[in-house]
Amino acid sequence: MGIYLIVCPLVFLAGFVDSIAGGGGLISLPAYMFAGIPVHNAIATNKLSSSTGTVVSTARLIKNKKVDWGFVPGTVIGALIGSVAGANLALIISDHILKMVLVVILPIVAFCVLRDKNMDVEVPVGMTKNKQYLIAIVCSLVIGCYDGFYGPGTGTFLLLVFTKLAKIPLEKATGNVKIVNLSSNISALITFILAGKILWGLGLAASCFSIAGHYVGAGMVVNNGVKVIKPIILIVLVLLLVKVVSGI
Repeated sequence: MGIYLIVCPLVFLAGFVDSIAGGGGLISLPAYMFAGIPVHNAIATNKLSSSTGTVVSTARLIKNKKVDWGFVPGTVIGALIGSVAGANLALIISDHILKMVLVVILPIVAFCVLRDKNMDVEVPVGMTKNKQYLIAIVCSLVIGCYDGFYGPGTGTFLLLVFTKLAKIPLEKATGNVKIVNLSSNISALITFILAGKILWGLGLAASCFSIAGHYVGAGMVVNNGVKVIKPIILIVLVLLLVKVVSGI
């Protein structure tokens, strides 16, 4: 029971954060490990609870028309290809190199977020729908590679590049990021199920809390909760930086 009392509330918080700005895994995965779950089982069981929660927040964003379907096919395919490439790259390159790069990049990203007065997107002259689509695909491919290679903060990075580079409006970007993330989550979940690494009792209980967190968080996006996204992104970036530095 002690394990459930540690994991479930933190998984709810992770789902809430993840549905808005990504990065929920920075909270949920350490929760499993803090509760004493072996690493491989923690990763697999966390993938179950996070995937079920992501389904709910994605469905709610789709229902409320927060997804631009024209961007979905290419970005999903790009993310899947990138994830496979990243996973294979991880087999031959030490993640220590990537961690050192992140130590430099994360403060820069945080500064850029702080520098903007708001997260609203203004589409510049000459930025056509096709250019947005192409940029979104390339970003999904690159960050998908990062997700397969390392992973933490993937949703946050996707949200930032979709809004800052592809100039996709924030609420639409949030929905599309969820779909890209969901596709890679399901792929990984199937792998863990086949490997028999999931603790089903704990995973299903945590899934209920994850679903609740995702539902509440997605509701904030739906109900014009844009103001809360910027501070949550900054919190996630700080957590990720702390995690990376502590792991070096």
